[in-house]
Amino acid sequence: MGPSMEITLFNTLTRSKAPLQTVAPGKVGLYTCGPTVYNYLHVGNYRTYVFEDVLRRGLGYLGRDVYHVMNITDVGHLTSDADTGEDKLELGAARTGKTAWEVAEFYTQTFVADSKQLNLLPPHVLCRATDHIPEQIELIQKLEKKGFTYRTSDGIYYDTDKFADYGKLMGASHKEGIKAGARVELSPEKRNPSDFAVWKFSPKDKKRQMEWDSPWGKGFPGWHIECSAMAMRYLGETFDIHCGGVDHVTIHHTNEIAQAEAATGKPFVSVWMHGEFLLMNKAKMAKSAGGFLRLADLEEKGFSPLDYRYLCLTAHYRKQLDFSWEALEGAKTAFRKLSDRAQMLDSEAKGGASDPKLAEFVERFRGRVADDLDMPGALATVWDALKPGALSEAAQLAFLTEADSVLGLGLIKAASDGLSADLQALLDQRAQARTNKDFKASDELRQKLAQAGVLVEDTAQGQRWVRR
Repeated sequence: MGPSMEITLFNTLTRSKAPLQTVAPGKVGLYTCGPTVYNYLHVGNYRTYVFEDVLRRGLGYLGRDVYHVMNITDVGHLTSDADTGEDKLELGAARTGKTAWEVAEFYTQTFVADSKQLNLLPPHVLCRATDHIPEQIELIQKLEKKGFTYRTSDGIYYDTDKFADYGKLMGASHKEGIKAGARVELSPEKRNPSDFAVWKFSPKDKKRQMEWDSPWGKGFPGWHIECSAMAMRYLGETFDIHCGGVDHVTIHHTNEIAQAEAATGKPFVSVWMHGEFLLMNKAKMAKSAGGFLRLADLEEKGFSPLDYRYLCLTAHYRKQLDFSWEALEGAKTAFRKLSDRAQMLDSEAKGGASDPKLAEFVERFRGRVADDLDMPGALATVWDALKPGALSEAAQLAFLTEADSVLGLGLIKAASDGLSADLQALLDQRAQARTNKDFKASDELRQKLAQAGVLVEDTAQGQRWVRR
């Protein structure tokens, strides 16, 4: 964690950038909406998680002590935003032949594994909706006591007309559209088209795999109630930053605010931050569209998850990013060049990093991070620092080490990793072949090493290797 510096962030609630002010000086309570674990996540989902990881890293780098909470939605997220359709976990169970609990655990673990490959820092709390049913019931009871809910034949609903500020996250134009019924069809029992379920009753004609007793009857929580309940459970009734994808603004996060603020009478979150979509063929990538790319699909085509992370860093989180294989190839080339440079510096840079120009580059980099996470600007600073003559090699290494604490590309860690005994033996054999002028054997060994992800370069000082 570096020295503290003023941080300016764009707040969806105010539609403007402002210096970050936190509940407790120097500390940041951060809540990020996690996955609904009924299927694999696609790379569009992971663009949001990369943005949130950069935010967390950036806050820490600029001197803030971050406490990060993320939820796992393993119940209550229905296939329709109109509170109709099947629960996505029950649907996943029917699709796979596993129980809903097995589906949730399987896809939670794939998310955790993918996150490691993308160098996403694990949250301090990863909380599952199914582990917090009592907190959700308690929150609904508070809303009921204050007159914000009503009962229908299929559940307990939140009456959005009772909350004067409903829709403030969306802005006036969106709010009026919802009130006019633009969002969902108005069912006969709903008082307003924007009303939403906080508790759904189990169907009478079949038994659900995930259901609980409640004061209103057997059933399960609505999707939105979990985040309000768990965020306040771990971060307090008012906390600093809440993040998610831009698609959460109009419904999920709007409903979170309505629930939390109606129950407590206090502001729920100070700063709302939203990542823009990843587009493919000019359309939002979505599971509901029937086809999507996983990290595993990228790897099958020869790209690493960190190639994709680099691609995400090339666009500001509030700008849409067009995905194409050509763009990913460009990101791969740039990332390999950066990684190779880091490994060379790590193995060869000598002396201290006392270059007087180092502080200038560090300050410039910090300024880009502090200005609403300007990662394209931060990357440009990195490449400028690596230009010949910009800094001494020792200072370049020090700068890259510092910058990578935010970029999260694993540059110096990857550089410091040694080779396995088998690969080192191949490298030694190749060196001996070169000494013996057996260039055929040398080339064959170079090819073997390349297949194992180790690129060998011959220099005046002997052979040098880097990871691909």
